[in-house]
Amino acid sequence: MNNFVKRTLSGALFVALIVGSILLHSLVFLVFFALISGWAVFEFHKLTNNKDIFVHSIFAELGAGILFICSYLYASNAVHFPIFSIYGLYVILVLISELYLQKENPIHSLAYFILGQVLVALPFALLNFILFVKGYQPLILLALFVSIWVNDTGAYLVGVTFGKHRLFERISPKKSWEGFVGGALFALLSGYVFSLFIPEISLLKWFIFSEIVVVFGTYGDLTESLLKRTINIKDSGNVIPGHGGLLDRFDSMLLAAPAIYIFLSFIL
Repeated sequence: MNNFVKRTLSGALFVALIVGSILLHSLVFLVFFALISGWAVFEFHKLTNNKDIFVHSIFAELGAGILFICSYLYASNAVHFPIFSIYGLYVILVLISELYLQKENPIHSLAYFILGQVLVALPFALLNFILFVKGYQPLILLALFVSIWVNDTGAYLVGVTFGKHRLFERISPKKSWEGFVGGALFALLSGYVFSLFIPEISLLKWFIFSEIVVVFGTYGDLTESLLKRTINIKDSGNVIPGHGGLLDRFDSMLLAAPAIYIFLSFIL
């Protein structure tokens, strides 16, 4: 019971912080998610660093922060010159630094630095382009996270009750096809609700939005599960009591955010 209460309270606080940071003001979103992006990258390298692969987490965290801030400034039209050249220069400097660090296997370290930036930092940075996809659209960004949460809840409830056929047993033994379908149906409800608040996007497009989140969110979850299973750990961290690390909580977003940004680019 104590664990259940702790998990419930920490989960509710986590959701409140995400929703509040998106709805209060874009600058609140900037500060909050820049910090989360850096911490998630830190957790990624904490998992992957070993005697052959070592990336200084401060380099990776700073890179994630620079990319996020550059993306915010560009997406919000606050800066019009090639702002991403700052991030590009930083990456070049990190690559050059490997010449002087005298590591045993520098190529592996460089590869994992780039992987962390692409797999973790980039999806967080793309949240800015969803937020400012057509002017300032906090409800559309909120819809991404709500769809993820509704899908997760539906998949869990249906999977626990009816789950018999494993979805991807080699990587995630508890996921079932029944749970996947249940989550997809639940997510349609979130699409309907958001169609009432943003009628400029048709109900059909909201349904497609929701199902894109379901499919790519599931693949994002499985990708992070593959990483953890490969190195034989359960959670990426313990920053959220009862829920693990930030990377665990944002795993579905890692692939859902790029997919949703591409979808929105076509329909808006």
